[in-house]
Amino acid sequence: MTKLPLVSGEKAIKSLCKSGFVVTRQKGSHVRLKKMTFEGPITITVPLHEVLDRGTLKSILRTAGLSVDEFIRLL
Repeated sequence: MTKLPLVSGEKAIKSLCKSGFVVTRQKGSHVRLKKMTFEGPITITVPLHEVLDRGTLKSILRTAGLSVDEFIRLL
């Protein structure tokens, strides 16, 4: 398994948009993304930090249903 990279909130949002997520709104420094699936909508909130903590990024990827390798390919 590949180690999680350190990325900014903006880079994470761009990668998630490549995988089908759409930015729905922003409140302060947090951006909400949404993706419609057969099981129902998936909603993710990404903070616009310079560097996301690895735990925060791991939680975002788990909710999005992406593996670390898939996320790295989208970067």
